[in-house]
Amino acid sequence: MSSPVSYERKGNVGVITVNNPPVNALGHAVRQGFANGLKTGLADDGAKALVVIGGGRTFPAGADITEFGKPLQEPGLTEVIDGFENSTKPVIAAVHGTALGGGMEIVLGCHFRVAATTAMCGLPEVKLGIIPGAGGTQRLPRIVGAQTALEMITSGNFIKAPKALKMGIFDELIEGDLEEGAVAFAEKVIAENRPIRKVSELSVEADSDVFENFRKGIARKSRGYLSPFKCIDSVENATKFPFDEGMAKEREIFIECLSSPQSAGQRFMFFAERTASKVNDVPKDTPLRDLKTAGVLGAGTMGGGIAMNFLNAGIPVTIVEMAQEALDKGIGIIRTNYENTAKKGRLTQEQVEERMALLTGTTDMNDLASVDIVIEAVFENMEVKKDVFAKLNGICKEGAILASNTSTLDVNEIASVTDRPQDVIGLHFFSPANVMPLLEIVRGAGTAKDVLATCMKMAKKISKVGVVVGVCEGFVGNRMLHGYLTQSQRMIEEGATPAQVDKVIFDYGLAMGPFTMADLAGNDVGWRIRLGKLSDEERAERSYTGTIADRICDIGRFGQKTSKGWYDYKTGDRTPYPSDEVLSIIEDVRRDKDINARSIEDDEILKRCIYALVNEGAKILEEGIAQRSSDIDVIYIYGYGFPPYRGGPMFYADQVGLKNVYADICKFQETHGDVWEPAPLLKKLAEEGKSFSDL
Repeated sequence: MSSPVSYERKGNVGVITVNNPPVNALGHAVRQGFANGLKTGLADDGAKALVVIGGGRTFPAGADITEFGKPLQEPGLTEVIDGFENSTKPVIAAVHGTALGGGMEIVLGCHFRVAATTAMCGLPEVKLGIIPGAGGTQRLPRIVGAQTALEMITSGNFIKAPKALKMGIFDELIEGDLEEGAVAFAEKVIAENRPIRKVSELSVEADSDVFENFRKGIARKSRGYLSPFKCIDSVENATKFPFDEGMAKEREIFIECLSSPQSAGQRFMFFAERTASKVNDVPKDTPLRDLKTAGVLGAGTMGGGIAMNFLNAGIPVTIVEMAQEALDKGIGIIRTNYENTAKKGRLTQEQVEERMALLTGTTDMNDLASVDIVIEAVFENMEVKKDVFAKLNGICKEGAILASNTSTLDVNEIASVTDRPQDVIGLHFFSPANVMPLLEIVRGAGTAKDVLATCMKMAKKISKVGVVVGVCEGFVGNRMLHGYLTQSQRMIEEGATPAQVDKVIFDYGLAMGPFTMADLAGNDVGWRIRLGKLSDEERAERSYTGTIADRICDIGRFGQKTSKGWYDYKTGDRTPYPSDEVLSIIEDVRRDKDINARSIEDDEILKRCIYALVNEGAKILEEGIAQRSSDIDVIYIYGYGFPPYRGGPMFYADQVGLKNVYADICKFQETHGDVWEPAPLLKKLAEEGKSFSDL
């Protein structure tokens, strides 16, 4: 087997090139190739300097994370980098594409660094629950200072080459051919007899307050995470200890993080997100439909947010409303959103105008006749949506994709009013649609494979994480959420308080608990749906769990928008305060239902909420509504605020052990009835000693 790393001399310069598609990951063969390339270059009397460069589309973009947790095959990355830094000949890193993680650490270990003007670099290890483990936390602060290093390493964000040049990471940017420019730079180093510069020999100092202030500054954003704070510890070590000692401590911290459940969860999600982009029965080479223009039906909060996704991607949008006043209001909100983003420095005013210029408003549905895709974002009512699709069927051109932004309704029934069910699909955006990354792509019975493939590609184009799901009420996310919310309601009937339930869920890592979430979304939304679906007799039944929720809505406690919901709110303050009125309502319901309140432990609250998700998720898998358990985890991470370091509800259940989850669910069934009947798939896997990941 040939080495992925080659050596060639060009003039006085030896060029070490790695070709390990697609991203030149630093697996064992590449590391060994680098070591061999350096050895060859040092032995080549005609080479007075060495250039390290990536072939293909990028410099090494990180470690091969499939090797994590496996026995290390020498040489390790640290040894490779030390070899470059201790070279007796100048070593120049030449960067194009992205130099990330271990690739960035190689760059920092070289004596000089040049880059293409379009290159980017960064240390994103924190996003995998680890810290840079090959000198990143020790060398970077020696170049850019402790504060900037902390910002880069704890965020994991990429830095563009021009900015990196100003920061001192790069010595020069190369216009045109990178290899030619790097060789020319190396020849200049040789001609000028520039001394070798070892980053490890530079000093770095910072007051201890820098680190304490930084910990406080990220405390809220990084709540529950381990690795960002370990990154701070390691950068601080660079200011407190000699380089070699700092490196030893960096390695200890790296191993600690790598061995943690958090890193396991975050690394799982890294692969799960990529796996979700694959549709099992849709070949990679499926032809795609053109998506050069889009239409959005409805200019309300959801429709406007959906339109912004396409505008951000440079795709012209025609947005339709029934009344001019509603249309003007919707377009005005879109502009305001962009203007606010510009005020924060995230867009230029020119970019705001470019986006708005792509938007056309109309009150005539016939203006959608030529668009490539139309997304309906009208009221969540089946008859309304069927009426809309019947009209679109007669208006839209042949081959146009007809999509519904439904969150619960049957896409097949919606498609039934058209004569082209192959073109109909569900695209469930999450609110706010211009912010939330998840897109549930709902596959109808007749949805064509090229429509699925096109929508998956479109999701990436508009910066969404697309996950294909099947048709059932609530699809994957909302169907699972129903059991979670039902259990939270049952537990406050049984003796818990809203604040106790919310605290348990918040401490587990979600952004908010179910009752705070309900107040934010508006309690009246679910209330009106329940009123429309259930008879008075059904609502009076002992097993009905919406009694308390109904009663707080009966007296106008709709949530934050009315300054009172499950909690009380002060004007201009979103902080929830326990409500005596709500606690009194809870007591009244317990009396009416003859429930003797009991003390409920936090552990029970957590299990009943999370295991309700898991049990329903197992049913969804068995029914084929989701392709794989990891897809469910992606949906919950990106759509419902599940903490990434938990890896999603299904991965979390695997970590706990399905035997343990199943045993607890059986106990809940004995105590609370058949609402806790274990999913057959969960029972089967538990009895066989398997996990969801084995499917």
